[in-house]
Amino acid sequence: MTGWRTGLAALVALMLCPSGAMAQTSGLIRLTDRDDLFGWEAVGRVDLGRDGYCTGVLIAPDQVLTAAHCVHDRAQRAIGADVIQFRAGLRDGVVIAESGVARYVVAPGYDPAAGMQAENVRRDVALLQLSAPIPAALAAPFHLAGTLAPGQRVSIVSYGRDRDKAPSWQRECGLLWRSQGVMGFDCAVINGSSGAPVFARDGGRARILSLVSGGNWDGGESRAYGMDLPEIVAQLKQDLRAAASRPIAANPGFRRVTVGGDAAASGAKFARP
Repeated sequence: MTGWRTGLAALVALMLCPSGAMAQTSGLIRLTDRDDLFGWEAVGRVDLGRDGYCTGVLIAPDQVLTAAHCVHDRAQRAIGADVIQFRAGLRDGVVIAESGVARYVVAPGYDPAAGMQAENVRRDVALLQLSAPIPAALAAPFHLAGTLAPGQRVSIVSYGRDRDKAPSWQRECGLLWRSQGVMGFDCAVINGSSGAPVFARDGGRARILSLVSGGNWDGGESRAYGMDLPEIVAQLKQDLRAAASRPIAANPGFRRVTVGGDAAASGAKFARP
Protein backbone atom coordinates (compact mmCIF):
# COMPACT_ATOMS: atom_id res chain seq x y z
CA MET A 1 0.00 0.00 0.00
CA THR A 2 2.12 2.87 -1.28
CA GLY A 3 -0.46 5.40 -0.01
CA TRP A 4 0.58 4.59 3.53
CA ARG A 5 4.01 6.08 2.93
CA THR A 6 2.59 9.12 1.12
CA GLY A 7 0.04 9.88 3.84
CA LEU A 8 2.68 9.76 6.59
CA ALA A 9 5.53 11.46 4.74
CA ALA A 10 5.26 14.76 6.60
CA LEU A 11 5.11 13.10 9.97
CA VAL A 12 7.91 10.63 9.30
CA ALA A 13 10.12 13.56 8.33
CA LEU A 14 10.02 14.70 11.95
CA MET A 15 11.60 11.40 13.09
CA LEU A 16 11.42 12.28 16.76
CA CYS A 17 12.73 9.97 19.49
CA PRO A 18 14.82 7.55 17.39
CA SER A 19 15.35 4.53 19.60
CA GLY A 20 17.08 1.52 18.20
CA ALA A 21 16.85 1.85 14.44
CA MET A 22 20.27 0.23 14.13
CA ALA A 23 19.48 -2.71 16.41
CA GLN A 24 18.92 -6.16 14.98
CA THR A 25 15.35 -7.33 14.49
CA SER A 26 14.33 -10.95 14.86
CA GLY A 27 12.46 -13.16 12.41
CA LEU A 28 8.93 -14.48 12.74
CA ILE A 29 8.19 -17.46 14.96
CA ARG A 30 5.04 -19.45 14.19
CA LEU A 31 3.17 -20.23 17.40
CA THR A 32 2.05 -23.68 16.35
CA ASP A 33 1.93 -25.77 19.52
CA ARG A 34 -0.06 -25.06 22.65
CA ASP A 35 3.18 -24.59 24.57
CA ASP A 36 4.34 -22.01 22.01
CA LEU A 37 1.14 -20.05 22.54
CA PHE A 38 1.44 -19.97 26.33
CA GLY A 39 1.08 -16.36 27.51
CA TRP A 40 -0.21 -15.11 24.14
CA GLU A 41 -3.68 -16.69 24.28
CA ALA A 42 -5.38 -13.28 24.46
CA VAL A 43 -4.23 -12.44 20.93
CA GLY A 44 -6.67 -13.74 18.35
CA ARG A 45 -8.05 -13.39 14.87
CA VAL A 46 -10.97 -11.03 14.34
CA ASP A 47 -13.06 -12.63 11.61
CA LEU A 48 -15.21 -10.13 9.74
CA GLY A 49 -17.67 -12.29 7.85
CA ARG A 50 -17.06 -11.87 4.12
CA ASP A 51 -14.85 -8.85 4.71
CA GLY A 52 -11.77 -10.76 5.76
CA TYR A 53 -9.97 -10.72 9.08
CA CYS A 54 -7.68 -8.69 11.28
CA THR A 55 -5.80 -9.28 14.51
CA GLY A 56 -7.16 -8.31 17.92
CA VAL A 57 -6.22 -8.57 21.58
CA LEU A 58 -8.18 -8.90 24.81
CA ILE A 59 -7.80 -6.02 27.28
CA ALA A 60 -10.64 -7.32 29.47
CA PRO A 61 -12.53 -10.64 29.45
CA ASP A 62 -15.20 -9.06 27.22
CA GLN A 63 -13.23 -6.33 25.41
CA VAL A 64 -11.00 -6.64 22.34
CA LEU A 65 -8.84 -3.92 20.80
CA THR A 66 -8.34 -3.87 17.04
CA ALA A 67 -7.90 -1.29 14.28
CA ALA A 68 -10.88 0.91 13.40
CA HIS A 69 -10.44 0.34 9.67
CA CYS A 70 -10.99 -3.38 10.30
CA VAL A 71 -14.65 -2.80 11.14
CA HIS A 72 -15.30 -1.01 7.85
CA ASP A 73 -15.69 -2.73 4.51
CA ARG A 74 -13.97 -1.69 1.29
CA ALA A 75 -16.76 0.76 0.58
CA GLN A 76 -15.98 2.43 3.97
CA ARG A 77 -19.26 1.20 5.46
CA ALA A 78 -19.41 -0.03 9.04
CA ILE A 79 -19.56 -3.82 9.34
CA GLY A 80 -22.39 -5.19 11.48
CA ALA A 81 -21.31 -6.43 14.90
CA ASP A 82 -23.38 -9.57 14.36
CA VAL A 83 -20.97 -10.90 11.71
CA ILE A 84 -17.76 -10.34 13.71
CA GLN A 85 -16.17 -13.21 15.62
CA PHE A 86 -13.15 -13.09 17.92
CA ARG A 87 -11.12 -16.31 17.97
CA ALA A 88 -8.60 -16.24 20.78
CA GLY A 89 -5.40 -18.17 20.17
CA LEU A 90 -6.50 -19.59 16.82
CA ARG A 91 -3.96 -22.04 15.45
CA ASP A 92 -4.56 -24.57 12.69
CA GLY A 93 -8.32 -24.75 13.22
CA VAL A 94 -8.17 -24.93 17.02
CA VAL A 95 -8.95 -21.99 19.28
CA ILE A 96 -8.51 -21.38 23.00
CA ALA A 97 -11.96 -19.76 23.03
CA GLU A 98 -14.15 -17.71 20.73
CA SER A 99 -17.01 -15.28 21.06
CA GLY A 100 -19.32 -13.21 18.94
CA VAL A 101 -19.41 -9.42 19.23
CA ALA A 102 -22.35 -7.61 20.78
CA ARG A 103 -21.32 -4.09 19.82
CA TYR A 104 -18.26 -1.98 19.12
CA VAL A 105 -17.16 1.64 19.20
CA VAL A 106 -14.61 3.48 17.05
CA ALA A 107 -12.33 6.32 18.17
CA PRO A 108 -14.01 9.71 17.69
CA GLY A 109 -12.87 11.43 14.53
CA TYR A 110 -11.77 8.31 12.69
CA ASP A 111 -12.62 8.63 8.98
CA PRO A 112 -12.68 5.32 7.05
CA ALA A 113 -12.28 7.23 3.78
CA ALA A 114 -9.18 9.18 4.86
CA GLY A 115 -6.68 6.33 4.57
CA MET A 116 -3.24 6.46 6.19
CA GLN A 117 -3.13 10.15 7.00
CA ALA A 118 -1.38 10.87 10.28
CA GLU A 119 -4.54 12.11 11.99
CA ASN A 120 -6.34 8.93 10.98
CA VAL A 121 -3.56 6.68 12.22
CA ARG A 122 -3.86 8.36 15.63
CA ARG A 123 -7.53 7.39 15.73
CA ASP A 124 -7.41 4.00 14.01
CA VAL A 125 -8.68 2.11 17.07
CA ALA A 126 -11.87 0.15 17.73
CA LEU A 127 -13.03 -1.51 20.94
CA LEU A 128 -15.21 -4.60 20.56
CA GLN A 129 -17.50 -5.84 23.32
CA LEU A 130 -17.87 -9.60 23.22
CA SER A 131 -21.26 -11.23 23.52
CA ALA A 132 -19.94 -13.18 26.48
CA PRO A 133 -16.64 -12.83 28.34
CA ILE A 134 -13.76 -15.20 27.78
CA PRO A 135 -12.49 -16.39 31.17
CA ALA A 136 -9.09 -15.02 32.12
CA ALA A 137 -8.09 -18.55 33.08
CA LEU A 138 -8.19 -19.37 29.36
CA ALA A 139 -6.87 -16.12 27.91
CA ALA A 140 -5.55 -13.53 30.35
CA PRO A 141 -6.13 -9.98 29.05
CA PHE A 142 -3.16 -7.65 28.55
CA HIS A 143 -2.73 -4.23 30.16
CA LEU A 144 -1.60 -1.11 28.33
CA ALA A 145 2.02 -0.03 28.57
CA GLY A 146 3.02 3.05 30.51
CA THR A 147 5.93 5.33 29.72
CA LEU A 148 8.48 4.41 27.08
CA ALA A 149 11.97 3.34 28.09
CA PRO A 150 15.03 4.77 26.30
CA GLY A 151 15.93 2.53 23.36
CA GLN A 152 12.55 0.81 23.57
CA ARG A 153 12.42 -2.61 21.92
CA VAL A 154 9.07 -4.15 21.05
CA SER A 155 7.48 -7.34 19.77
CA ILE A 156 4.37 -8.13 17.72
CA VAL A 157 2.01 -11.11 17.65
CA SER A 158 -0.18 -11.12 14.54
CA TYR A 159 -2.03 -13.04 11.89
CA GLY A 160 -1.39 -12.18 8.26
CA ARG A 161 -1.74 -13.19 4.65
CA ASP A 162 -0.23 -16.63 4.05
CA ARG A 163 0.13 -17.08 7.82
CA ASP A 164 -3.46 -16.59 8.91
CA LYS A 165 -4.00 -20.02 10.42
CA ALA A 166 -1.69 -19.45 13.38
CA PRO A 167 -0.21 -16.38 15.04
CA SER A 168 3.34 -15.31 14.29
CA TRP A 169 5.53 -13.72 16.93
CA GLN A 170 8.30 -11.30 16.08
CA ARG A 171 10.25 -11.49 19.30
CA GLU A 172 12.14 -8.25 18.80
CA CYS A 173 11.92 -5.19 16.60
CA GLY A 174 12.40 -1.51 17.23
CA LEU A 175 10.50 1.69 17.91
CA LEU A 176 12.05 3.99 15.32
CA TRP A 177 10.30 7.23 16.15
CA ARG A 178 7.35 8.69 18.01
CA SER A 179 5.68 12.02 17.28
CA GLN A 180 2.29 13.63 17.90
CA GLY A 181 0.58 10.41 18.92
CA VAL A 182 1.95 8.23 16.11
CA MET A 183 4.78 5.68 16.21
CA GLY A 184 6.93 3.99 13.58
CA PHE A 185 8.40 0.51 13.97
CA ASP A 186 10.73 -1.69 11.92
CA CYS A 187 8.47 -4.70 12.54
CA ALA A 188 7.36 -7.20 9.90
CA VAL A 189 3.67 -6.73 9.08
CA ILE A 190 1.48 -7.73 6.17
CA ASN A 191 -2.20 -7.78 5.19
CA GLY A 192 -4.13 -9.14 8.16
CA SER A 193 -1.70 -7.68 10.71
CA SER A 194 -3.94 -4.65 11.21
CA GLY A 195 -5.00 -4.36 14.84
CA ALA A 196 -2.11 -6.52 16.03
CA PRO A 197 -0.76 -5.53 19.44
CA VAL A 198 2.71 -4.07 19.65
CA PHE A 199 4.12 -5.19 23.01
CA ALA A 200 6.69 -3.55 25.25
CA ARG A 201 8.23 -5.27 28.24
CA ASP A 202 7.46 -3.91 31.69
CA GLY A 203 9.61 -5.90 34.06
CA GLY A 204 8.82 -9.50 33.22
CA ARG A 205 5.46 -8.70 31.66
CA ALA A 206 4.37 -7.78 28.15
CA ARG A 207 2.09 -4.76 27.88
CA ILE A 208 0.36 -3.25 24.85
CA LEU A 209 2.21 -0.19 23.60
CA SER A 210 0.33 0.32 20.32
CA LEU A 211 -1.71 -1.37 17.58
CA VAL A 212 -0.68 -1.87 13.97
CA SER A 213 -2.58 0.56 11.77
CA GLY A 214 -0.67 -0.12 8.56
CA GLY A 215 2.77 -0.49 7.11
CA ASN A 216 5.00 -1.08 4.16
CA TRP A 217 6.45 -4.42 3.11
CA ASP A 218 6.73 -4.12 -0.67
CA GLY A 219 10.46 -4.76 -0.80
CA GLY A 220 13.22 -3.19 1.22
CA GLU A 221 12.85 -2.61 4.93
CA SER A 222 9.62 -3.41 6.75
CA ARG A 223 7.81 -0.55 8.43
CA ALA A 224 4.74 -0.53 10.64
CA TYR A 225 2.77 2.42 12.02
CA GLY A 226 0.72 2.65 15.19
CA MET A 227 -0.70 5.08 17.71
CA ASP A 228 -0.59 6.09 21.36
CA LEU A 229 -3.34 4.23 23.19
CA PRO A 230 -4.07 5.33 26.79
CA GLU A 231 -6.27 8.36 26.12
CA ILE A 232 -8.07 6.78 23.17
CA VAL A 233 -8.78 3.54 25.03
CA ALA A 234 -10.10 5.44 28.05
CA GLN A 235 -12.49 7.33 25.76
CA LEU A 236 -13.57 4.15 23.99
CA LYS A 237 -14.39 2.45 27.29
CA GLN A 238 -16.62 5.38 28.19
CA ASP A 239 -18.28 5.23 24.78
CA LEU A 240 -18.82 1.50 25.12
CA ARG A 241 -20.53 1.96 28.48
CA ALA A 242 -22.74 4.65 26.95
CA ALA A 243 -23.62 2.30 24.10
CA ALA A 244 -24.66 -0.48 26.49
CA SER A 245 -28.29 0.67 26.44
CA ARG A 246 -28.53 0.04 22.71
CA PRO A 247 -29.99 -3.27 21.51
CA ILE A 248 -27.46 -6.08 21.19
CA ALA A 249 -27.28 -7.70 17.77
CA ALA A 250 -27.90 -11.44 17.76
CA ASN A 251 -24.60 -13.27 17.85
CA PRO A 252 -23.35 -16.52 19.35
CA GLY A 253 -21.81 -16.07 22.78
CA PHE A 254 -18.69 -17.54 24.27
CA ARG A 255 -17.80 -21.06 23.22
CA ARG A 256 -14.80 -23.06 24.28
CA VAL A 257 -13.53 -25.23 21.44
CA THR A 258 -11.73 -28.47 22.06
CA VAL A 259 -8.99 -29.91 19.88
CA GLY A 260 -10.46 -30.97 16.54
CA GLY A 261 -13.72 -29.21 17.27
CA ASP A 262 -13.36 -26.37 14.79
CA ALA A 263 -12.57 -27.88 11.43
CA ALA A 264 -14.17 -25.03 9.49
CA ALA A 265 -11.42 -22.49 10.19
CA SER A 266 -10.03 -21.91 6.71
CA GLY A 267 -9.15 -18.23 6.63
CA ALA A 268 -11.03 -15.35 5.05
CA LYS A 269 -11.74 -14.47 1.46
CA PHE A 270 -9.19 -11.69 1.62
CA ALA A 271 -7.03 -10.12 4.27
CA ARG A 272 -7.64 -6.55 5.22
CA PRO A 273 -4.57 -4.30 5.38
